[in-house]
Amino acid sequence: MNKLITALAAGLLSAGVASAQQALFGAQPLVSPQINADGTVTFRYTNPKAIKVEVTGDFLPTRKVTFNNFSMDAPGMAEMTQNKKGVWEYTTSEAVKPEMYTYTFVVNGTSTIDPSNMWVNRDVASLTSVLLVPGSSNDTPNLYAIHNVPHGSVSKVWYHSDEEGINRRLSVYTPAGYFDKANASKRYPVVYILHGIGGDEDAWLTQGRAAQILDNLIASGKAEPMIAVFTNGNIAMEAAPLENSQNYTIPTMALPKTMDGTFEPTFVPEVVKFIDTHFRTIAKKQDRAICGLSMGGFHSLYIAINNPDSFNYVGMFSAAIGTGSENKATSDVYKNLYQKVDAFFAKKPALWYIGIGKADFLYAANKDFRAKLDAAGHPYHYTETEGGHIWRNWRIYLSEYLPMLFK
Repeated sequence: MNKLITALAAGLLSAGVASAQQALFGAQPLVSPQINADGTVTFRYTNPKAIKVEVTGDFLPTRKVTFNNFSMDAPGMAEMTQNKKGVWEYTTSEAVKPEMYTYTFVVNGTSTIDPSNMWVNRDVASLTSVLLVPGSSNDTPNLYAIHNVPHGSVSKVWYHSDEEGINRRLSVYTPAGYFDKANASKRYPVVYILHGIGGDEDAWLTQGRAAQILDNLIASGKAEPMIAVFTNGNIAMEAAPLENSQNYTIPTMALPKTMDGTFEPTFVPEVVKFIDTHFRTIAKKQDRAICGLSMGGFHSLYIAINNPDSFNYVGMFSAAIGTGSENKATSDVYKNLYQKVDAFFAKKPALWYIGIGKADFLYAANKDFRAKLDAAGHPYHYTETEGGHIWRNWRIYLSEYLPMLFK
């Protein structure tokens, strides 16, 4: 009797395993996105309850939207059509240029990521699917891919902020060979790379592909081996979401103390001092750079000019100047902007870099800032690209900025 029960159980278990295997491996997966031989890209989505499906992404022609009274470009949108098998499809009309793009589907008016694409980015509290179109070795997007080159390491490091009375987190990239015994006494220059509003210490590493850009530039000899520090500029947050004591608190672009000047006075005495103490840096102005996008560009500007003996290289990527943040702030770091700029340039920095998109809502403010630099005779490098306030531009600026450092 026991043998019969055992046999029946074994048979049922086998049937269950076979059924599970069929469920796992029997169905053909839906391929989306699919990069076709002619360079076009096909997106697919299936949902029996879908009535209307659209795809929206930055690979499509942009559309105008209004945000906080600013008119800016938003990702384009295209309708998908349903084929005979019930699958919704959209194929681009032209080959998609090599680049890293993000997109979502809008199903019956509700945005959703592509369920067939496992590669997902988080930008503040928004999730998007990722499309990476590879390019040739001469294309900047080729820097965003992982190649067979020596790779650096990324550490998540906590430090204590005496000013705020809390522990805060940094992401730190160390170049390939940093941990080799043969290099135990070698010291490296440092670049501090700051995120935009609502971002955190993970933003440049995920959306910006900063570690891949650094790996590839250093391996090719185009950039010097360097340490890169990615700070959390939102002073009210200890670290990225779900990695801080706030647990399931949803990140937002309206965090307290975001641009009130709290971060600037603590940056050099706390962040820079911590990095110089815990990593093998060359702790000199000549070997220290700072840059950032949007809010991070704003912070880079004010951190640099309020610490003229600390940074020899400054990069402003779509810097959020002229947004009124300076006027709302109470901190002294925002006072006497151009007097401090003059004092900074009097010390002859090696590089001041400005990058902005032609359609960026901050274009006019950055143009006004450049006019002030021109009038004062202050030298700077300027890069102007197509498009607006988007990661595509910020990756380009970082890829151009890094090779200019520490030469």
